[in-house]
Amino acid sequence: MKQLICDVCKKIVDNPIPSRTFFHYREFDLCEICHDDLDAALRSTVRSRQPFDFAWHEKMRIDLIRAGVSKNRIAVPK
Repeated sequence: MKQLICDVCKKIVDNPIPSRTFFHYREFDLCEICHDDLDAALRSTVRSRQPFDFAWHEKMRIDLIRAGVSKNRIAVPK
């Protein structure tokens, strides 16, 4: 049995399936719940950002993950 630990919430993902139960971004592994929180945080910011730039988007994603790792959760704006 293989296990993976989420870098943000530190929960164990048993029998991880890539792109389904865990997600890998550069050096970070995220569980499904943290990935959903990351998408929600990015979605609200990207909708208000014009013009869209992929370099900016990737930097924003990594910055949100790093902040989440330090706080043990990804902050989703309301």
